Amino acid sequence: MSSESWVERQIREATEAGEFDNLPGRGRPLPGLNQPYDENWWIRRKMEREGISTDALLPTPLRLRKEILDLPASVRPLRSEKAVREVVGELNKRIMNHLRVPSGPDVPVRPVDADAVVEQWKADRAAKRAAAQPAVPTEKPRSSRWWHRLFALGVV
Repeated sequence: MSSESWVERQIREATEAGEFDNLPGRGRPLPGLNQPYDENWWIRRKMEREGISTDALLPTPLRLRKEILDLPASVRPLRSEKAVREVVGELNKRIMNHLRVPSGPDVPVRPVDADAVVEQWKADRAAKRAAAQPAVPTEKPRSSRWWHRLFALGVV
């Protein structure tokens, strides 16, 4: 047997027969070749393809801290104070469950003050309403017709 192994011979024969031509991705570099090795690369790539946030991979206390930071933006589109309080209550329930049985890194997490979130929500809504209202003109718009101006001056 020559220095060429059976596998190398099979690859060479397939290449000569053109079986590797027109494969998808041919001629393009391999993705992530210059990045450090990540054992969960396939999970991250699948989540990117599916459009799933990578926040699900965070440890519980970090995920809760991120939810607390994102809370004002997540309650902004809600229409009632009751709905805002329900969202805050659900988050506080998850925080209390974590505090009873902590897991992951030691990151301080405490329940959110629902009244403070509601007050911020009300202030944001009032500011949005004030910005949406058009400015009221203080004087009557002038007529652009020339004979109206003559009547106003008392010429005619």
